[in-house]
Amino acid sequence: MIITVTQEQSSESVAVIHLDGKLDSNSYLKLIDEGKNLFSGGVRHLVLDMTKLTYLSSAGIVALLNIARLFRGESLYDIEAGWNTIRSLDRERGGGMQKNVKLLNVTPEVHSVLDMVGIVDFFEMYAVPAEAVASF
Repeated sequence: MIITVTQEQSSESVAVIHLDGKLDSNSYLKLIDEGKNLFSGGVRHLVLDMTKLTYLSSAGIVALLNIARLFRGESLYDIEAGWNTIRSLDRERGGGMQKNVKLLNVTPEVHSVLDMVGIVDFFEMYAVPAEAVASF
């Protein structure tokens, strides 16, 4: 997976992480680490651009949930917990839609995975980059 980051300006400073390839067990830690770096650098608004994301595994779901927790200022899930993280989805859904992490250009395949695990309504989704950035 190739991850690139751009900074956008609206009424808020927004980082956009562009995902290219598969978000799976080989790459999910890379995304979590990028999120940690951005958050520790002061970024509080994040768009995940999924235009070129070709696959999302259960490990990718763990990464998305950890990024959401991070940008809410909460502690991360134990990444070794794996399925226990996914089992905690009921608690996550109780927290409502994410305010600080938005998704851009979610492909039908990835949308299907998000729907299957029950978090399709957990993130605001946009098809136009400027609209995603302006949503903060």
